Amino acid sequence: MDPVLEEETAPRRRFQKRWVGWAFLAWWGVVAAWNVNKPTPPGTDVSSPLVTAEAADVQFLYDLTTTLPNGQTVREQRIFDEVFGIVDQAQSFLIADFFLLNDMMGADEGVHRALSRELADRLLARKAAKPDLAILLITDPINDVYGGMPSPLLNELRARGIDVVTTDLGQLRDSNFIYSALWRMFLQWWGNAPDGGSMTNPFAPPGSPPITFRSWLALANFKANHRKVVVADRADGTLTGLVTSANPHDGSSSHSNVALRFNGPLAQEIVNSEMAVARFSGWKGHILATSPTQPATIQPADPVQLQFLTEEAIRDHLVGAIDTTRNGDAVSIATFYLSDRKIVSSLLASASRGVKVRLILDPNKDAFGRQKDGVPNRPVATELVRRSNEQIQVRWYRTHGEQFHTKIALVTHGDRLIASLGSANLTRRNIGNYNLEANVAVELSAKSPLGIELISYFDRLWNNDGPPGTSFTAAFGAWKDDDTGRYWRYRLMEATGLSTF
Repeated sequence: MDPVLEEETAPRRRFQKRWVGWAFLAWWGVVAAWNVNKPTPPGTDVSSPLVTAEAADVQFLYDLTTTLPNGQTVREQRIFDEVFGIVDQAQSFLIADFFLLNDMMGADEGVHRALSRELADRLLARKAAKPDLAILLITDPINDVYGGMPSPLLNELRARGIDVVTTDLGQLRDSNFIYSALWRMFLQWWGNAPDGGSMTNPFAPPGSPPITFRSWLALANFKANHRKVVVADRADGTLTGLVTSANPHDGSSSHSNVALRFNGPLAQEIVNSEMAVARFSGWKGHILATSPTQPATIQPADPVQLQFLTEEAIRDHLVGAIDTTRNGDAVSIATFYLSDRKIVSSLLASASRGVKVRLILDPNKDAFGRQKDGVPNRPVATELVRRSNEQIQVRWYRTHGEQFHTKIALVTHGDRLIASLGSANLTRRNIGNYNLEANVAVELSAKSPLGIELISYFDRLWNNDGPPGTSFTAAFGAWKDDDTGRYWRYRLMEATGLSTF
């Protein structure tokens, strides 16, 4: 080639490559921006009107696991007994939505309760007893490893006449926007199939059958339908619902959790939201579920106000409650994950006003037989204690292989108590309109029987109230973490979504 022509062509090629590179970055940016900010699908970001109920119709439940000094494990479990009771009493319909519904144990070799099988058997038995009963079960694609390992249990339920809907996570916003934009552009079209693979299954014990690389590619989006609810009608025509932090998952059966069961019209709000989730996930069915309207002239003798909250509405409600606290009020939170920066800022501001802030956190060290390094709770707790000049108090729940999977917040204003509990961890992903989440908020007198029960639950763990030798929680110094590198890693992971929390 003529040297002159070659010199003229080289800049043109560099310009074309540069144009292609900028075009790719623009495409990636548009896809990422849209899927971070697009409208949330129907049935999400719900903040229902306050519903007044009789205190007798609202029941607080919890599961609690602790280990005594002699090594004996003590389990107090009530939540799934109540779930099974709702199933057994269902008359014309039942809707359940659970994130984890499988028997996969990770690397944990301990003995656990077969909750997934128990729930499946209860559903099948009730369907057999009442063939006309409409059962809608919504769950997350994690249970069939994102299409790479179909769940025999879910297929069994489908074969026996139960509508099982796998949530279409693509309808949700992307928390891990750096990766998920590339996933949407190039990888989602590959699909998935149970045709074998060469990758380790992270949810199963070592030596389990491998899964496809495509399952790992889907997993890396780090998004989920994380809800845990059940609602059904009863023989008297009323609706009953239960919102919890607990999964019918064998590997999670020893976790500590909380739940709220209630009767009446609030359950209708759950029905509406869950059917919307099922529909945007491809469900074509219909369930007629209505709760009798209470006459306006009848006022409960011991009123409790309830509100159904999902996704970002959970954060808005909690921040609103904390931000209205003043000197002499109290905030008590017990949770598995705490990392959301808006919650962190709200807690620090409340402590500066003289509000008593107490936190019980999981030390983030146990994960189904595998060890974790304490992120995010340990660096967050250290930040909160340091920046508040130790006005914020932290204790750690003592776990021994299981997790402190509880999610409950209590805000006391004088003699009024505002509580929020359910599936939502206090992280950007859980309460920032990315995952699907479900909580119930409760407003009542702090001196009412239910108010005393909620506060006593927290105080029992904080003060290690139990038989001699019982130690539910440890002092902050047990897992204090001053590692600067871990702190900034948490901040980066929280901001970008490149994390599992």
